[in-house]
Amino acid sequence: MAYTPVSVDLDELITEERSDDARDLDLRSTRELVELMAQLDAAVPRAVESAGGATADVIEEVVERLRSGGRLVYVGAGSSGRQAAADAAECEATFGTPAGLVIAVFAGDDDSVEDDAEAGAAAIRALTVGPADAVVGISASGRTPYVVGAIEAAAGSGAFTAGVVSAPGSSLASIADREIHVVVGPELIAGSTRLRAGTAQKLVLNQISTVSMIRLGKVFDNLMIDLVAGNEKLRVRARRIVQTVTGAAPDEADEALAAADGSAKVAIVSLLTGLDAAEARTRLAANGGDIRPVLEGARAR
Repeated sequence: MAYTPVSVDLDELITEERSDDARDLDLRSTRELVELMAQLDAAVPRAVESAGGATADVIEEVVERLRSGGRLVYVGAGSSGRQAAADAAECEATFGTPAGLVIAVFAGDDDSVEDDAEAGAAAIRALTVGPADAVVGISASGRTPYVVGAIEAAAGSGAFTAGVVSAPGSSLASIADREIHVVVGPELIAGSTRLRAGTAQKLVLNQISTVSMIRLGKVFDNLMIDLVAGNEKLRVRARRIVQTVTGAAPDEADEALAAADGSAKVAIVSLLTGLDAAEARTRLAANGGDIRPVLEGARAR
């Protein structure tokens, strides 16, 4: 592929700046490099915390749409796209979300696609994104054409849109309904946004997906009650969760889980209310999958 010169001025981007604290890396010892990376990375959680208000606002919008039958769609390219794909996949494995509820639109391994705004827009159109959905674009610079094109298309469809960025005054900020701006400063290696910016993205996406799932009733106390027990480790975990919440003996928990087709949530409701698994499942469905109102309703009776 022939090299095509571009007109983007990287000097304008904070994510491309050189850190004065990280010069002569090739002359430092391995121990010095490890310590320096740790020192620089220590500032990332503080930056994520500072953006907490904006993140909470985005999560409220996401939860509203998921409760109404919409989807959470992440969009990213390069390292940001891989972060998005990992978070989307983990929702299904960790919280038992149905396939297609949390989706990642990823530019793929062809670097040239990152520069194609129309490809991003086409990916959104292919998903028939609409007003019921929430679309979150992830881009350290906030100007990745693929992500910008996708967010423009999502906004045009009436979807809620947000951008997770690490540079001020970004294109995403001017398009999206909300911006989560996490300022992490220059990277250890200039321009390598898979480092501090990537870590910030990972933390923010963890917050968006995890807090959304908590708000949707997929966590009881601090237990993952909607896990899919698809292997021995997860079956043991499901039994332990059921025992922890209900105080049931191991054989009682196993019996309840078997009747509930492996659903820890249904087994918990059955054991605490005396309902059979079918009725427990019906009442959970009527309450959006949230255990607490089901239990409170049973006590009221």
